[in-house]
Amino acid sequence: MINGLFQIALYLGVLLALAKPMGYYMLRVYEGKLPALVRWMQPAENLFYRLCGVDSKQEMRWTQYALAVLWFSLLGVLAVYAIQRLQGWLPLNPQGFGAVTPDSSFNTALSFVTNTNWQGYVGETTMSYLTQVVALTVQNFFSAATSMAVVIALIRGFARHTTETIGNFWVDMTRSTLYILLPLSTVLALVLVSQGVVQNFSEYKNALLMESMSYDQPKLDASGNPLKDASGNAVTEKIVVNKQSIAMGPVASQEAIKELGTNGGGFFNANSAHPFENPTPLANFLEMLAIFLIPAALCYTFGTMVGDTRQGWAILVAMTLLFVCFLAVAEYAEQQGNPAFAALGVDQNISAMQSGGNMEGKETRYGIGASALWAAATTSASNGSVNSMHDSYTPLGGLVTMVMMQLGEVVFGGTGSGLYGMLVFAMMAVFIAGLMIGRTPEYLGKKIEAFDMKMVAIAILMTPALVLLGTAIAVMASGGKATIFNPGAHGFSEVLYAFSSAANNNGSAFAGLGANTPFYNGWLGFAMWFGRFAVIVPVLAIAGSLAAKKRLTQGPGTLPTHGLLFVGLLVGTVLLVGALTYVPALALGPVVEHLMLWPGR
Repeated sequence: MINGLFQIALYLGVLLALAKPMGYYMLRVYEGKLPALVRWMQPAENLFYRLCGVDSKQEMRWTQYALAVLWFSLLGVLAVYAIQRLQGWLPLNPQGFGAVTPDSSFNTALSFVTNTNWQGYVGETTMSYLTQVVALTVQNFFSAATSMAVVIALIRGFARHTTETIGNFWVDMTRSTLYILLPLSTVLALVLVSQGVVQNFSEYKNALLMESMSYDQPKLDASGNPLKDASGNAVTEKIVVNKQSIAMGPVASQEAIKELGTNGGGFFNANSAHPFENPTPLANFLEMLAIFLIPAALCYTFGTMVGDTRQGWAILVAMTLLFVCFLAVAEYAEQQGNPAFAALGVDQNISAMQSGGNMEGKETRYGIGASALWAAATTSASNGSVNSMHDSYTPLGGLVTMVMMQLGEVVFGGTGSGLYGMLVFAMMAVFIAGLMIGRTPEYLGKKIEAFDMKMVAIAILMTPALVLLGTAIAVMASGGKATIFNPGAHGFSEVLYAFSSAANNNGSAFAGLGANTPFYNGWLGFAMWFGRFAVIVPVLAIAGSLAAKKRLTQGPGTLPTHGLLFVGLLVGTVLLVGALTYVPALALGPVVEHLMLWPGR
């Protein structure tokens, strides 16, 4: 417990200390005043514009900006899909992996382009090195850069007045990639290599086992279907294993941008619980820090760009308060353990349930403290990477991970997407405050009018609609029910978690659900795509609307949006919308599971 509290305090302390310098650095990048450290890369930026025919001085209206985002993302989907389908004929495939199935390729392409990084496949037995590097890692950069470009466009909408333009998507995306994501990822990748993270293009290594092992598996016919005997029983065959295959690959380079870009897709199926991705306590700490670094720093960038740093600090304080409160619940729940075990006599220390807490699904080298901290960070930050199995958390611990996503991924959230999501909630908060006093709401010197609130409503309500409708379809359709392997409340929780993760572009999972099927690959892909772009387009529409407005002078009736009162109002708005939307569904899943544990006390 003490170790966990120390890690949390250290984590938040270092994060908040880095927010200002990192935020100022990004401000310089987006204003075109490049720091000397990266100025030598500017010729590469200019060359890119010339090769692509981009006029970097020509700014875009919000409609043009949105079309550029959509076209760029659509081309990314096509490229990632094609590489997966053709990987059997492409180089850098020492294991000779064949083409990925059409439905899995479709799902993965949408997943990585939308910054979701949901993985229904096992990376080390499915994807070639070329696919991992050229398709998946490249999209880790581009999807994160797209989110960062969108939030900068929204900030310009607040900062500018009486103008029709909000910037140039190609410039914002290029600068995000070239000057922010690429240098940070390079540094972090080198540090991770020093800690033991693998980075090579070698064939997989085979290690002889000290003792052979055997097991029975179903025997298949030529069509791949299980064989049965005359009595209808499955025919099995004995498999003897005397060696272990150890996967290799360019892991560190993907791991760095996976965390910095709040992507979350792991090179290995075990993700950041795998020792080749996350080998030491220092690597674990740095990877967790990387998850929140850019989202936290963007708050300072926002405050500086709108001319009042207090606005950025207020947003950051609201995010931190929400994170700490939910993290405390998760830490407490996991430290208590499972009371049903105590009732069965598994742990004689009944007063403390399990004396070590709920260690199921957690790495002993990290323990409960670091595992719960990562779980809360990854689900609040639209990251989705894991260093423990969320499916094995207590009902309350699992509830926290689910709710953090269902709040809209605004508690730090993704690189860019978290801040623009929180700014949308801020507009909702000032609208509610305006209704209370009968005054037209204002935020940062701009009137929040009918068009703005329509776009706010679409941005806030689209993802809950996708989550709840998708869950309802899955638990009613035969294709959805067929791979729910845990009956009852927990099976429902797994489906609800999957659609919460997909629609909110997180990517983590309650992995007891068999999701690599045509049904789930299709429906979750649909949720990921619309969960991403049905929010981005309204956000850009808000940016264009705000940029065209005149700046208002603050009066005696203007709500201050930089103090504790506004922080409380913003936190309350986020929680209220989440509670009203998801409580009935949560009551059928994790809440029921928690109540089922009480007889064990």
